[in-house]
Amino acid sequence: DSQQVHLGVQACLPSLSGAKVRARTQSSAVPKMAKGLTIKDALKIFEEKHPGVVAIEAEKVELHGMCPSIEKMDATLSTLKACKQLSLSTNNIEKISSLSGMDSLRILSLGRNLLKKIENLDAVADTLEELWVSYNQIASLAGIEKLVNLRVLYMTNNKLASWSDIDRLAALPNLEDLLLVGNPLYNDYKDNNSLSEYRIEVIKRLPNIKKLDGIPVDVDEREQASGVKA
Repeated sequence: DSQQVHLGVQACLPSLSGAKVRARTQSSAVPKMAKGLTIKDALKIFEEKHPGVVAIEAEKVELHGMCPSIEKMDATLSTLKACKQLSLSTNNIEKISSLSGMDSLRILSLGRNLLKKIENLDAVADTLEELWVSYNQIASLAGIEKLVNLRVLYMTNNKLASWSDIDRLAALPNLEDLLLVGNPLYNDYKDNNSLSEYRIEVIKRLPNIKKLDGIPVDVDEREQASGVKA
């Protein structure tokens, strides 16, 4: 299916020959820092690497690990009308933005960036089912409540420290798969050898959850959670 083309090409420059390497190492010039790629530039590279592929027609668009890195989500994303899964992981993006027009988006991957907030997702709130934002700097889930159809939230290695943020997830009736490993909230229980208590507390607050930190919720855990008073 031409609409499911896997666009996963690294945008790094080809490796240098031995002669060029020697010439560069002998030079006293200090190399300039590469400027971040725009989304437009990244899509152009993909189309050059994949003759005949039109990025705006692809259902799966992967712009992860670009070299130089993408630093900003720009308005070019609005051209990806057919895109169901967009990966922008392993870049230097500081802010979620410019998703208006992505009417088909179901999976958004932004892991290993520089995000601090869950924001500007209103345009995809009705379609987004999976949000992958592990390895960022997110300290609050404020705004997550808008994603009414969210089923999967990968949130490992961020800065969540409060149960009040987990309570926000109760507004998402379809949420069934949640990853929280590596957040301060998780680490506190781990350091005290009480991860079983942590799991019960999450399940109590999110009774519809089916998998927590990669482990299916079992019957015993559900029974314990239903018997624990807030």
